[in-house]
Amino acid sequence: VYESRRESSLKIVEETERTRAKITEDLTLIEERLGELDAEKEELDKYRALDRERRCMEYAIYSLEQEDVVEQLDEIDIKREQLVIAVNARQEACAEFERQAADLEPEIRAAKQGLELLRLEREQLANEAEEHARARAQIESAIQDLEQDRASGRDSITELRRTVDDLNRDIRKRESELSRIESEYSKAIKAESALRERFDVADQQRKSLLQKQGRSGQFSSKRERDTWLNGEISRLELSIEQQRVQFEATEREQAEIQSRLASISTAMAETRARAEASVQQVSEMQARETQLREEKDVKISQRKDLWRKEARLETERSDLHEELKRAERSLGSTVDRATSEGLQALPAIRERLGLNGIHGPLFELFEVDETYRTCVEAIAGSSLFHVVVDSDETASKVLSELNRQKLGRLTFMPLNRLNPSATTYPGASDAIPMIERLVFNRRYQRAFQHVFGKTIICPSLDVGSGYARGMNLTAVTLEGDKVDRRGELMGGFVSRKGSRLEAAKSLAQIRARVQAADAQAKETLATLAVLDQEITGLHSTLQMLSARISQAGNDRSSTKQELKQLVKNEADSKAFGEGVSKSLATLKAQQRSAELELQALQNELQTPFARGITAEERQVLERLLVEVDAQASELAKLSSRR
Repeated sequence: VYESRRESSLKIVEETERTRAKITEDLTLIEERLGELDAEKEELDKYRALDRERRCMEYAIYSLEQEDVVEQLDEIDIKREQLVIAVNARQEACAEFERQAADLEPEIRAAKQGLELLRLEREQLANEAEEHARARAQIESAIQDLEQDRASGRDSITELRRTVDDLNRDIRKRESELSRIESEYSKAIKAESALRERFDVADQQRKSLLQKQGRSGQFSSKRERDTWLNGEISRLELSIEQQRVQFEATEREQAEIQSRLASISTAMAETRARAEASVQQVSEMQARETQLREEKDVKISQRKDLWRKEARLETERSDLHEELKRAERSLGSTVDRATSEGLQALPAIRERLGLNGIHGPLFELFEVDETYRTCVEAIAGSSLFHVVVDSDETASKVLSELNRQKLGRLTFMPLNRLNPSATTYPGASDAIPMIERLVFNRRYQRAFQHVFGKTIICPSLDVGSGYARGMNLTAVTLEGDKVDRRGELMGGFVSRKGSRLEAAKSLAQIRARVQAADAQAKETLATLAVLDQEITGLHSTLQMLSARISQAGNDRSSTKQELKQLVKNEADSKAFGEGVSKSLATLKAQQRSAELELQALQNELQTPFARGITAEERQVLERLLVEVDAQASELAKLSSRR
């Protein structure tokens, strides 16, 4: 134990010696440093003395310079005040110029629109003038041709009229003569028929007597004669029967021809009536075509006017939409971007969701005199852009749509949730309730009471401070400086350029103009569409009418051909009927001759057998010979006359 402690003590002694040596060394260094510091102290004392002299000299110099600077600052302040006065005057002049420029902007836009419209109208009028010039040249050429034709055709027209008159007189004369000849022809035919009938009877009697006289030596007995006569009688009866059948067939053929002639006559009458109706119909359709073309020209002229009006409205709408964008940017520059996007999306959301409970931003719901505009903006602040709705349910729907489409942010004032407390105002002339200077619909009373209900307008902050503390109100001056019930003051310079209400009023006016222009353009387009449909309908009707006129012309040509064919058929049928009538007359004469011969044979069969003819029959034969010759001569004369 002793040894271990002795070793520990020795170690401690050694450590102590080392520490002592170190301390000695440190003391030596400290003494050296103290010597250096003493030297530096002496130098510092010298420096302080010199620095004090330097500062005294600098102070003297700075003092002189300060006096010069103060004098210069005084001069600068004087100049600044003068410049402030000049700047204020120039700002007022600039504001006046801006107001004048703003007043002149509508006139400038109107003038530009007028120039653009005049340019468009000039182009349209130039095109119309070119078309009219071409049409005029064509019309003048046609007029010259017509005048030449009229000059050259005047004599021919007179000659043709004279020829037509001569032809009409000749036609009337020949028609009268034809009527007379037809009457005489009919009488001659009747007389010839009667004479031919008598001639046939007399000639048959003559032939019978001559035949009887010729066959008198042919028979040796009455029986032989009677046998031959009976055979002849049978032959004649058979021949008469055949002639009767042929006569009946010819009569049927004649009846068919008469029926055919009646049908042809009826068809001709119908065809003539159809031709006359076709002429009348073509005349009516041509008159209708002229009327429709005039109506179409009127509507085309109206459409051109509407085109010009549409171009003018399109130019106005384009300018108004540009102006609307500028107004929206101007109003949007007074609020944050999210609120601006929300306000721009609000009308589309209202229309898409069909929400009638969205009344609009607060600034759209009231009007205020320009005198109170600055103080109203100072009190309302961002509340001007709060959206008034009928209920919180409507606000929730709009908020959901804004979030869904990421269209910005809006603050809503649901009327069913606003319950502003009643406010007592001081009955003094220097404390005007702000809400009384606003013009708005009383259905939004809660919203305006919520924003402006506890504000009064005072002539100065000193007056307003007393009312604010005493009646728990917010007082504001016309310049926009305000003091609240806690005594906080807020105010300063307000630029007229950044007026939110002015931008909102301008935006509302431009929107109204845009809506009016859009409605007018829509109405014009609707009228144009109706006119286009009417013109298209008229064009289709004219095409159909032209086709019908062309078809009527073709029908008229075919009707003429049909009438010509019917006339030919009538002439052929009449010629064939005359042949049939002649055949019928011939058959009738042959039948009558056969009947007379049969009667003569039957009479001869009843007489006693004798050779030759009797004296009485001879006398009759001689008389008949004379009569037949006379009648043949008379028939020849009648036939020649006929």
